[in-house]
Order: sequence, then C-alpha cells, then structure tokens
Amino acid sequence: DHKVFLEKSGPPGFGTASDLLGKLTITTCSLSQPESAPDSGTKMYFYENRLKTFEGWPFDEDCTCTPENMAKAGFIHTPSDNCPDIAMCFFCLKELEGWEPDDDPEKEHKSHSPSCHFISLKKTVEELTVEEFFKLQKERHKFVIKKKCNDAITLYEEAAKLKRADIVKTAMGEE
Repeated sequence: DHKVFLEKSGPPGFGTASDLLGKLTITTCSLSQPESAPDSGTKMYFYENRLKTFEGWPFDEDCTCTPENMAKAGFIHTPSDNCPDIAMCFFCLKELEGWEPDDDPEKEHKSHSPSCHFISLKKTVEELTVEEFFKLQKERHKFVIKKKCNDAITLYEEAAKLKRADIVKTAMGEE
C-alpha cells in the first residue's frame, strides 16, 4: 500500500513532499486553476501553510477561534478591507465571516459545509494513501469547478440585467 508522504522527506524514490505534491499538482491543477502556480492547489493541505495566512487575524488569545484552531479546521484567512475576519476553507471554498471569540471553527465548518470532505477526514493528510489523496483531490476539484460555474452564472445574470435595462430604455424612447 503506497502512502502519500507529506512529511519533510519520504522514502527513497518518493523525494520530498514538495516534489511529490508538485508532481500531483501538475496532473490536477490545470482543470481548476490554470492561471495559478502549480503548487497552489495542494500547498494548503499542509497545516503550516494554512496557519501562515492568519497574520492579522483578530482573535488570537483567550478564545476558541485562534489561528491554530482555524487552520486545523481547514480554513485560510482571506480578509478584505471591510471584513478582517473572513476565513475560507481551502477545500470546499466555503467563506465564513462574523466570527465570535467562542465560535468553534470545526463545528462551524461542519455546520455550514457538511459536504466538505476535508473537515470530515478520519485520518491526517499524512496518513492518506495515494489513492485516497487523489480521491480527495477529485472532490476538491468538484468544489472549485462548481464555484467557478456559479461565479460565471452570476456574472452572466448581472450582464443580462444591464442589457435588459438598456433594451427597455431604448424601447421606451428614453435614450
């Protein structure tokens, strides 16, 4: 049974984790993120990379939603100028904001995105077999594709509303 070795180095023939993930990403990222760097689709599987995104997170002490707990639950920090506490699951792309100090990131994640395969993993990513990792990555791509399609539909609908308004103005002689 082959394992995906995600620690710093693997057994002979596997190379480092970044070598293996780079190879995996090359075969999978073009479908979901052709414009992004080759490792962007898999680097957030690593807890340490998710944790690094929480610089400036408003909750860090004496609370449940610390950067460590957020990263353990699969979240990355994606702040905006208006909302410093936006976090998004790197896997299912669910964004949550309006965090309270006592919010439990794992419970909130499961509550708002029960179909997320990452939050429901029964083992650590380091313990996954190659087959399990590819199945997990396939499920992640489904979320990415669905989000891109929904974003495209929203843009189309907004453009259609504007065009309809222009047509109505022309038909009413308001131009």
